[in-house]
Amino acid sequence: MVAVVQSSEVEPPSLCELLDPAVLADPWPLYRRMRDFDPVMWDSVLHAWVVTSYAGVRDVLHNFSAARTPTPQQLAALGVAALEPAAKVMVRQMLFMDAPEHTRLRGLCASAFRSRRVEELRPHIQDIADRLLDRVALQGTMDVIADFASPLPAIVAAELLGLPTADHQQLKSWSADFAEMLGNFQHNPDRIGPVLRSINEMTDYLRAAMKEQKSELRAGLLGLLMYACEDGVSLDDDEVIANVIVTMVGGQETTTNLIGNGLLTLLRRPSDLARLRDDPAIMESAVEELLRFESPSQHTGRLAPYDLVLGGKHIRKRQAVMAVMAAANRDPAQFSNPDRLDLNRPNNRHLAFGWAAHFCFGAPLARIEGQIAFATLLRRLRGLKLEPQVLQWRQNLGLRGLTRLRVSFEKEDTP
Repeated sequence: MVAVVQSSEVEPPSLCELLDPAVLADPWPLYRRMRDFDPVMWDSVLHAWVVTSYAGVRDVLHNFSAARTPTPQQLAALGVAALEPAAKVMVRQMLFMDAPEHTRLRGLCASAFRSRRVEELRPHIQDIADRLLDRVALQGTMDVIADFASPLPAIVAAELLGLPTADHQQLKSWSADFAEMLGNFQHNPDRIGPVLRSINEMTDYLRAAMKEQKSELRAGLLGLLMYACEDGVSLDDDEVIANVIVTMVGGQETTTNLIGNGLLTLLRRPSDLARLRDDPAIMESAVEELLRFESPSQHTGRLAPYDLVLGGKHIRKRQAVMAVMAAANRDPAQFSNPDRLDLNRPNNRHLAFGWAAHFCFGAPLARIEGQIAFATLLRRLRGLKLEPQVLQWRQNLGLRGLTRLRVSFEKEDTP
């Protein structure tokens, strides 16, 4: 059992240490240090409780309030009052709601991502993956993020939303900008202008798409939400747009990061890469382990629903709490040898997709995309290896992903 250190001689760690590029590139020692210091600790820099144990994170995700969109006053206190227009979008998103509003919206959106429906997309996703690799197969080198990990989920997301796939690059660009709101907007004040511009452009785009679909409906989540009606109550246009945005962002960013982070992990462990390439039967468990080992979504915020005690700490109602899923996924109290990649890890109940009511309803799709992506990359690209490079991680404390990943491989023979 790990001893909890509580001494004035020990410098308390802070989640804000992730602002250091070196820590962001390898956050696991920080998470371990925070968990060893105290798995439920007050972060005096962040002004929030930070929870890093598996049991504690699961408790927070299950029982704490997700209704945490900052008020105009809170934004002003953070020095980012200009983000109020973005907060007006976020407050209508299910990600920042509790029951019963969350239950209603989640039920409507989840219907487009049910396991059986996304399983039927497997051949189509495979075709997209092969077509993307066809473009680079003769080159012998590629940027995994730009050439594959980014466009694959963007094209799939556009189709599921009922939007033109030809727009997938623009949708991905907007999605990446909005993801900054979900990760660490207060730490990048110079990005406020571009983020707001992207939100405005994305909103205008979706309003135009809704107008088109009122005369010619397309299959997809946009049309489903436009015409959804429960007990005589329909969603207004702003609710439709807000929840299409958060679904689009979630469907793209997590999967892009899963592919990029996961492939880097395998390339750094050639024996595991070779094993997965030679034994595709372990692909499902391998994807689960890559999700645990290099969690695409690192942490999320909640608010205490009332005065309570967690991990022996008295937390007051509406105090902010950060649940660090990435730390929980390497908690030795839950996972044996947590810092070792085990592609056959049993009982892998990781928290990469969250937990309880806010468990990611897009998880079935992300899993299938991940399975297809790794299987296709390892099958098609023989001799796959990392190119010499300085790895750059996105400056997003919450959504962990690479900006690019250069690899080389044997060129495919010309047909």
